Amino acid sequence: MGTGGPKGMAAVGRPWIRRRVVLATLGLLLVLAGIEAGRAIVPPPALRAGPRTVEVPPQQGVLEIAYLLSDQGVIRSRPGFVALAVLRGSARSLKAGEYEIPRGATLLTTLQLLEAGRVKPHPVVLREGFTVRELARQLEAEGIAGGADVLRVAASPPFARSLGIQADGVEGYLFPDTYQVTKGMRVEEILGRMVQRFRQKIATPDVLARAEARGLSLHELTTLASIIEKEAVLPEEQRVIAGVFWNRLKRDMPLQADPTVAYAVGKEGRGPTREDLQMDHPFNTYRYRGLPPGPIANPGRAAVEAALDPASVPFLYFVAIDDRQHHFSTTLEEHNRAVARYRQGRGRAGAL
Repeated sequence: MGTGGPKGMAAVGRPWIRRRVVLATLGLLLVLAGIEAGRAIVPPPALRAGPRTVEVPPQQGVLEIAYLLSDQGVIRSRPGFVALAVLRGSARSLKAGEYEIPRGATLLTTLQLLEAGRVKPHPVVLREGFTVRELARQLEAEGIAGGADVLRVAASPPFARSLGIQADGVEGYLFPDTYQVTKGMRVEEILGRMVQRFRQKIATPDVLARAEARGLSLHELTTLASIIEKEAVLPEEQRVIAGVFWNRLKRDMPLQADPTVAYAVGKEGRGPTREDLQMDHPFNTYRYRGLPPGPIANPGRAAVEAALDPASVPFLYFVAIDDRQHHFSTTLEEHNRAVARYRQGRGRAGAL
C-alpha cells in the first residue's frame, strides 16, 4: 500500500532531471548563439586584407547564397547569415549580381549589400572615334556583355527607331564618355544610355538648327563628323579637315577618305590596301561621291563643331606627314608631290 518506495522516489526526481536537461540545452544554445553572433560581428580573415568580389547568380535561394558567400570567404557563419536574413524579412528578396564586399565588412554589411542590390559598377570608356565593333570587343573583354549581342542590338533598325534614331543602327549616335555599367545589365540599356547622352550633348535644338542652315540632317551631320573624327588626330586640324571635305562636297568631288573604306572592310586603325579601294561598297568614298550611307564611328562634340564650323581654307587635298599631322594642298600637282614625299615607306594606299 505504501508509495514511498524506490519507484516513488524516481518519479519525484524525474522533473528535476528534465529541468536540468532543458537548462543545459538552453545554455548550450545560448553559447552557440553567442559564438555565431561573434562570428557574424567579426569580419572574416579574407576581408581583413582587402575587398573581395563575388558574383551571385540569379535564381539562388538564401541557403545557396549563404554557402556561396561562405565558400568565397566573405562571411564566417552560414546559419548566422540565414537567420539574420529571415529576421530582417529579406530571405526571399536577395538580389543577384556582382558585388564588391568592402574590406572589414561584417555579415550584416554583406547582407545589406545584397538586400539593396548595390552591385559593383564597371566604368566603360567610349572614346572619341570608337566604333560599335570596338565597343563590343571592350564589353566582352570586361565580361559585361557578349560582343555578338552588342553588334546585333546596335545594328537593329527597330531598336534604333525605338530610341528616335532615323537610321538602321546606332553607330554614330553613342556619345563618347565614361559610363558606369554592371554585369548582367541588358545591352539595350547600355546602348540606350549612350544614345541618351548623345541627345543631351549633340542633338540639341541649337545644333539641329545650325545643321539645317548648312543643309544637313542630323544623320548627315553625324556621318560627316565621324569621318572628321577618324581623319584628324590633332584637335587643331579638325576644322581644317572639315574645310577640305566641305570644299570637295561643294565641287561634287569624291571625299576619298581612307577611314570610310577601312570601316567597310573592318580594318579600323589600319590603312586600306589598293585592292580595298577598288571594292564596290557604299562606304567606299573613292568610288561613290558625297557622304557614305551613315557614320563610320562615334564622334565627339569637337568633331561635330568642326563639321558645323569648318575652317575657311582653299585646300582640296591632304596627306599624312606622320601618325598625327597632315600636309594640306590646294592643287592636285602639289598634292602628288606631297604624296611622293610623305607616303614613301608608310605603306598607306590612298590619300585625299
